[in-house]
Amino acid sequence: MSTRPELKAPPEIYYDDAIAKKYTTNTRNQQIQAQMTDRALELLNLSRGKPALLLDIGCGSGLSGEILEEEGHIWVGMDISPSMLQVALEREVEGDLFLQDIGQGLGFRPGSFDGAISISVLQWLCNAETSSPTMSPPFRLRRFFTSLHASLCGGSRAVFQFYPQSDDQVELIMSIAMKCGFRGGLVVDYPNSKKAKKFFLCLFTGGTNSNAHVELPKGLTGEEGPGYEDATHKEVIFEKQRARTKERGKRKGPKETAKEWILRKKELYRRRGKEGVPTNSKFTGRKRGPKF
Repeated sequence: MSTRPELKAPPEIYYDDAIAKKYTTNTRNQQIQAQMTDRALELLNLSRGKPALLLDIGCGSGLSGEILEEEGHIWVGMDISPSMLQVALEREVEGDLFLQDIGQGLGFRPGSFDGAISISVLQWLCNAETSSPTMSPPFRLRRFFTSLHASLCGGSRAVFQFYPQSDDQVELIMSIAMKCGFRGGLVVDYPNSKKAKKFFLCLFTGGTNSNAHVELPKGLTGEEGPGYEDATHKEVIFEKQRARTKERGKRKGPKETAKEWILRKKELYRRRGKEGVPTNSKFTGRKRGPKF
């Protein structure tokens, strides 16, 4: 991550280092990411108790990836923002990370993933930075969905939470996804609420019986009011968050020493292939005398 390739993409996507860190440490952002990732996992409908290899499209600083990990899954993340990925590295997330403009397509082997999720990213593919045909929204969407379909194993799903700007944008995205081999449709949670309304595009790949009817999941409903969300589902989400907080506290264990922290960081950098990591010695993490 020492170099930052030039990627052609709408400038609104980029976060600089300061904004990336501020976004990640904001507790409200953490809560929203957790809620939407939990909902995306529900819509993926994975086998209970069976770890899956999932692709996190637009993983950012790894907030959604941490939820996948805590649910027992292995994940690979990709994002167009070098600053966001750098924050993810500093936070020592467990997923493998790729710097990638998804509008240029994905480079994974066919059938690599058991599913894919994406939080608040898909709408950016509908922006065109230049008049070049290869940068047009239809071209970028087609390249993305074609390569994604190939990357997923048969019978798997991809779930995208996104913010469409218009009905025409939704129709464009869905029509291209279907032409690229997907089935599925749009799931809208809390359609009567201005604040809680969320759009999820649920896509299915063909399985052993590709002609079989696939029933689209139902969106969450509730009366628009002070709570906005369905009370039962809201309590389930909060219970998951409480359990995660408790589990994180258990995993922390005794506080590590300065030397242990340095050794752990060095080993992490070596595993990720970083060059120039100093070798360990008896002086590693030693206390230095006062300066005069």
